[in-house]
Amino acid sequence: MADIETLQTKIQKRFGSEIDKTILANNELTIEVSKDNLLSVAKALRDEPDFDFKMLIDVCGVDYLHYGVSEWQSESATGTGFERGVLTDPAEIQNENTPFAKAAYSGARFASVCHLLSITQNHRIRLRTFVTENDLILPSLTELWPAANWFERESFDLFGIMYEGHPDLRRILTDYGFVGHPFRKDFPLIGKVEARYDAKQRRVVYEKVSIEPRILEPKVIRTDPRYKVGE
Repeated sequence: MADIETLQTKIQKRFGSEIDKTILANNELTIEVSKDNLLSVAKALRDEPDFDFKMLIDVCGVDYLHYGVSEWQSESATGTGFERGVLTDPAEIQNENTPFAKAAYSGARFASVCHLLSITQNHRIRLRTFVTENDLILPSLTELWPAANWFERESFDLFGIMYEGHPDLRRILTDYGFVGHPFRKDFPLIGKVEARYDAKQRRVVYEKVSIEPRILEPKVIRTDPRYKVGE
């Protein structure tokens, strides 16, 4: 713990106002930095011997929509155990009397998070940059760490975050004609279209989703002898 605290102090002293803040939790260090300072801070973390974060482990997107809202009502799950994803009416979500009323989180909805490793210093850190829903553009890290190429494509595909300067920002997991970004919290659980192979046309065809939306509730098997009190 002392080592990570020393690293936190060193980073705070080195970068000062270039970073927004540092967070130390569960023996993990997170550095929050604005997109304007992202490249300069990342380059210093990579090149300066005190840090030497030569290895990029991952880049991923995060959607903070409904951040802080419980997934289930733990004390009465069987009575009100509706999965949060089925609440599509904004008025219902905002209503403070519903089980999943929107939390008071007021920060930017999206973030791009990269994890860095220093082999020489034996340190790992998390570098997080927030972006608003109206400005989903960040500088690409591919010039600093070429390994960011596919990770940033994945973040773009699944969350819609765009990386300026990326050499080939295309979808990587979904089809070219796919509509939307499937890891966003407001993306329909059943999707928007379904695909099947049509033998007559000899090609894949897209059709309206045939799955009916359903309410998800936790199931409790009350006849299981393992849960009988006193036995």
